[in-house]
Amino acid sequence: MAEVEEPIYVIGHRNPDTDAICSAIGYADYLQQTGVQEAIAASCGAVNPRTDWVLRYAGLNAPPLLGDLRPRAGALCEKDLVVAHQEETFLEVYQKMCTHGFRAIPVVDESGQVVGMPTLLEILELLLPMGEMRSGARTIKASIRNMTNSVEGALFAAGPAIEVEEDLFLLVGASSIETVKARMRRFPPNSLIVVTGDRPRVQELAVEAGVRCLIVTGGFHPENDLLTKAGEQGVCVICCQQDTASTSQLIRCSRQVAGILDRNFISFSEDTLISDILKDVRDSAQVLFPVTRKKSEEIVGVFSKSDLVDPKRPRLILVDHNEFSQAVPGAEDANILSVIDHHRLSGDLVSRDPIRFINEPVGSTSTIVGKFYQQRGLTPPPSVAICLCAGIISDTLHLTSPTKTIVDEEILHWLAEIAQLDLVAFSKDFFTTGSLLKNYTSREAVESDRKEFSEGPWRLCISQIEELGLDQFWKYEEELTSVLEDIRKEYQLHFACLMVTDINENNSVLLTTQSPTVEDVIEYPRIHKHLFQLDGVVSRKKQLFPYLSRILSKVSPPAAGARG
Repeated sequence: MAEVEEPIYVIGHRNPDTDAICSAIGYADYLQQTGVQEAIAASCGAVNPRTDWVLRYAGLNAPPLLGDLRPRAGALCEKDLVVAHQEETFLEVYQKMCTHGFRAIPVVDESGQVVGMPTLLEILELLLPMGEMRSGARTIKASIRNMTNSVEGALFAAGPAIEVEEDLFLLVGASSIETVKARMRRFPPNSLIVVTGDRPRVQELAVEAGVRCLIVTGGFHPENDLLTKAGEQGVCVICCQQDTASTSQLIRCSRQVAGILDRNFISFSEDTLISDILKDVRDSAQVLFPVTRKKSEEIVGVFSKSDLVDPKRPRLILVDHNEFSQAVPGAEDANILSVIDHHRLSGDLVSRDPIRFINEPVGSTSTIVGKFYQQRGLTPPPSVAICLCAGIISDTLHLTSPTKTIVDEEILHWLAEIAQLDLVAFSKDFFTTGSLLKNYTSREAVESDRKEFSEGPWRLCISQIEELGLDQFWKYEEELTSVLEDIRKEYQLHFACLMVTDINENNSVLLTTQSPTVEDVIEYPRIHKHLFQLDGVVSRKKQLFPYLSRILSKVSPPAAGARG
């Protein structure tokens, strides 16, 4: 069977806007058309109402949501499991380990929980217990059933409780009759196993004494009369093809592994971070580590220390951002293949290998994706073309933002022709769709398109909401101010602000947190203490952030998360 390729996730930034979602959908389709079938669009947060409207209009489902991508035990472990059960014998466990070339094997109970992790060396020591051979080799612990299975024998007469493990004594009847008699008298008959070959008199002595079990080796069988008498006496009789020496050793291997398991072993829940695993296994002599389900503790896989050297990492293509601070959590541990973006370079994105990095000064990442199709002579499906149109319209405010370029305009009209869209009507419906401030909580509205930035010593976030008029903003201004301050403290930021853009007027207002350090140097007209009028400002990327970057360079930040 051909190996299934791991997916390549094409994913935008946290709190994704329409361009982040739609450019991911578009680029994943482009990759599939160019032969990268494992490309899958994904989302780093729930879609907002306008994006949801676009997806429904295009007849597409929202991309799957990816959470924390930091590598965990569940992704690291080998799930094609071979386990032993605690009812199995030393011999069965040893054979299973040899067959598969294992150095250790998980032993599980009836519920699938791990009860031990014996190694091959430990099993061998149990099979050949040197100290016990010197001090009392005749002592064994096994059940009649397991002994029969171990020697591949047939049980011709069965006494009681053949499934129960017992403390027994092994006697090999290979000496003279008198010597065998003398040795048999040393042990309680109901705890004695006599192993002999084609020696009818020894067989009779064993049955007459009422021993627990008579094992006849070499392919020989007792006479029928003796078997009948054995049944009357409650003596079990096993016949096997093995010779006496081999049979004696195999009987010693018939003990269930459950009784000798060391319950002191290290295991991990499937959601344990690999970074935490490394600390726990560094000095451990354990060779194999089980991974279990969080609630049931049922085993799901195993890994060895060598698996931690270079664990498999998810493959990502980042669109509409180029900063780890805005990427899906765990992206720094992933295998970043490409970055497709139209924002400034932040400098904190570091890759292990050379990657494809495309950053163009256009108004939308969806524009760049549209160009890819054109350059390869490809055509996106109408549904994807609709999404890319929405991404461009959203980020350029239908080509009215200062971020828009001739390229945005050309690509938008090309895509609209493919999708057979009336751009004016589509744009109007898009922006009219559900006010965030009216239909969502203030926290959800602020988080819907919030980006964090690092600028020198400053750590800040800027949220943007686009509304048809500011009526809803005035209703919720006080609540939005409180939410901003909560976010600033929660994420240990120096400064947080919200730009609410009036799409009708192409103006914005800027709501800030309680940070006199910043508010005192903002040069835009102050409406009141924490609110500023930003006439003609509609772009976070090209207008607001560069402005804040310039004024923040003039002042020092307070303690992160503290009141400014």
